[in-house]
Amino acid sequence: MVYNSTVTDLVAVGKFQTCHGDVDWTANSLSRRLDLKCSIPNKHHRRSVRLQGYDYSELGAYFVTVCARDRKSVFGFIVDGEMRLNRFGEIVRETWEGLPEHYLSIKLGSFIIMPNHIHAVIIITGAGLSPAPTPAHTPLPEIVQALKSFSTRRCNEISGRSGKSIWQRNYYEHIIRSEDELNQISEYVEANPAQWAEDEENPVKAAGHA
Repeated sequence: MVYNSTVTDLVAVGKFQTCHGDVDWTANSLSRRLDLKCSIPNKHHRRSVRLQGYDYSELGAYFVTVCARDRKSVFGFIVDGEMRLNRFGEIVRETWEGLPEHYLSIKLGSFIIMPNHIHAVIIITGAGLSPAPTPAHTPLPEIVQALKSFSTRRCNEISGRSGKSIWQRNYYEHIIRSEDELNQISEYVEANPAQWAEDEENPVKAAGHA
């Protein structure tokens, strides 16, 4: 399940540079850049992986990866290079699509649900929280927490459990600084299901390396 943003949306934010240099944003390179996303030990998730001192309410685009608790494949499975969502996966998709109804300051970019993690581009544009907009922009951590909390609550309701998040505590983020980065990230997101067999977060691949 892939959703794509337009470059126009992100250029309108006014945060992009016209050139980002010779940065390698191929799928393999991007995978290496995501070494903080799911595979770090659980104890490290109590530490922030975000930039100290950076204002995450700044207008701009952010690439985010959020992983399922204990890296379990709870959102569905890959068949012939395509993601097939189960009910939990559908809830995550619906929660993602509903975020702009709660946060008027954001636009949704590229998005993919994988068996045990998601990739997303979130664009902070302005306005405030519905139903009472304020001049302040909603910080990225609050948006990610809302996605996690809303989806967890609904998943717990249908599974008859409570008090346990379906997500790992922390998440990976990258500040998108150019159109080139956006295009490369969008390609990476779209290609993710086809690369699942080689994904380091694939439990079958991880078991083979154990």
